[in-house]
This record gives sequence, structure tokens and C-alpha cells, in this order.
Amino acid sequence: MTSRERWLALLSRERPDRIPTDYQATPEVTARLLRDLDCADEPALWKRLHIDRRKILEPKWKLPHHPDDPGADMWGIRYRKADYGAGVYDEPVHMPLAGAETVDEVHAHAWPSPDDFDYEAITRAVEADDGTYPVHVGVYEPFLLYGYLRGLERAFEDLLLRPEVAGAILGHIYEFYEEYNRRSFEAGRGRIDTTYVAEDLGAQTGPLMSLKTYRRFLLPNQKRMADLARSFGIHVMYHTDGAARQFLPDLIDVVGIEILNPIQWRCPGMEREKLVADFGERVIFHGSIDNQQTLAFGTVDDVVREVRQSVEIYRGARWICAPCHNIQPVSPTENIVAMYETIQELGGL
Repeated sequence: MTSRERWLALLSRERPDRIPTDYQATPEVTARLLRDLDCADEPALWKRLHIDRRKILEPKWKLPHHPDDPGADMWGIRYRKADYGAGVYDEPVHMPLAGAETVDEVHAHAWPSPDDFDYEAITRAVEADDGTYPVHVGVYEPFLLYGYLRGLERAFEDLLLRPEVAGAILGHIYEFYEEYNRRSFEAGRGRIDTTYVAEDLGAQTGPLMSLKTYRRFLLPNQKRMADLARSFGIHVMYHTDGAARQFLPDLIDVVGIEILNPIQWRCPGMEREKLVADFGERVIFHGSIDNQQTLAFGTVDDVVREVRQSVEIYRGARWICAPCHNIQPVSPTENIVAMYETIQELGGL
């Protein structure tokens, strides 16, 4: 089977020739793996490690910079490079809606337009694609963006103290992405396999918000975005970190997600056995190999043991083997290789 055929087999409730795999890592990790494994490019790396990676496509932004701020992205957010020793990440330092107090101020913000993108970039890519890997287009993660626009502390405060401001900001984000994703899906010409509807709903020890708050501010538009994807025959993945157990019935039964990522099973309520027992008939599990402890600080034997455990736990369910979130530079190359070599060895059993 090709990588795409493995993913589609799982989505059709059929048995693939082996357990599919996926990959998430920081750019520094990918660059190191290319060097350590003597791979000329990323496709060579996927082949070397038997990775069934999604091919992620997106339209091209046609503007050179934000119309009002040359140093900002299309939302008006400015970032700085933060060095954490083994690499860098983009940290927001200017939140353009941080001082907004009224709905009128929210409406007056220079919101991006879906007209400012070349969607034919997706069409050209799918027309040139050979069909080996699944094609992924689009992500809708509104509250993450909200936190960058507003500042994370104020964003959470808004949900309780300024609900009208929260509704206005989330409404603008949804209106943009509804049209942006629609045009992206149309440009895919029926060749898009998956999309992300996402939001981090869990922290390490419990939910980030109440179920009532989630249902009021996020659930309705998540369902609309998932329905939009389904109208194009696109399968819906969902990303949430942490202890998000209380949200899963709504995500599966209302939003209609088909793939759940990343399964941080050491968080309360996210134990693999319980998830399989409660939801194994209705959703595909994606991820699950712990990158906070096992991949980062464990031995090769620890990694092999965890992959073996997961194979047994998910035997009665559907699973895509991958790290639970981006592999960080602290994870040794030998641990990463052990994860993929072990699932290649056991994945067809």
C-alpha cells in the first residue's frame, strides 16, 4: 500500500497492510535527522523511516506584508525569535487587539481578506502530486490565534468578563477561515484527504476551560467548519493537547471528528486503555508516543517498550503511530529512529 492508501483504509474502517505512521518535529530536529541519517531531503527521510507523512498544502499570501505594519503578519501580530538553547521559536510580542475594550474597536481592526491569496497554488500542487502521500489542507484553531491577537491572559478573561468582545473576535476569525478554507478546498479539485479543526482544550492536569464555555464560544463554529470540510469529502482531524477527556463526546458526536491527535496519555483521563474502551469504535487515535518523557529522556529500550505497549493497547482500535506533538531537539536521534523502526517491525502483526 502507499501511505495515502493506508490512511484511507483506516478512515474506511478497513485493515491496512501495516499501522500507518506520521511525523511532527521542530525544524531543528528535522535538519538533524537529515544529517544523521544521510538523507538528501525530507522525502528521502520519510522513505528511510517508513513515515506515512501528510503532504501539507496551503495557498500563497499575495501581499508583501501587513498593509498597516511592515513588521507584522497578516493579522497584525509581530513576533520575535526566542532562543531556547537548542533552537528558536516565534514568540508574539505585539498583540494588536490587546487594548480593545469594545466591539466597535474589534470591528475596526484591519482584518485580513480571503481575497489576498493565490489558491491556484493548491491546484498546481495537487495536479503535480503522484498520490503517494495523503494531502492535507487547512487548519482552523481560533482561540490560539485569539490569544496571539489579544494576549493569552486577557483572552481567557474575555470568555468570562467580556463575552461580547470574545464573540466579536471569534466571529471575525471564523468569517475569514470559512471563506479561506472554502476556496482552498475548491482549489484541491477533490484531492484533499484531511484537514484540521483544532483547539488546545487541555493542560497537563485538567481542562483549560469549562465544558459550558467550550460549548458557548467554540463548539458551534467548529461544527460548521467540520461540516464545510465534509461537504468536500474531506476527513476531519482534531488536535488538542493535554487532559481533554471531558470534551471528547462533543468532539466525536457533534463536531464529528474522525482522527484525534496527539493523545498525551500521561495526562489524567487520557489513558490509552480508557480511550480505546470509550471511543475506540468511533475515532482514529493519532500520535501517542510520549515526547515529554519517553522520546526525550528515555532510552532506546524505553521507546521500544512504549511502542510495543501501544500496539497491544490499540489492537482493537484504529491507530496512526506518531509522537504526541512536535519532537523537540532534546530527543536523541536513536530514540526517534527506534520509534519508527519498531512500528515498522510490529505494525503488520
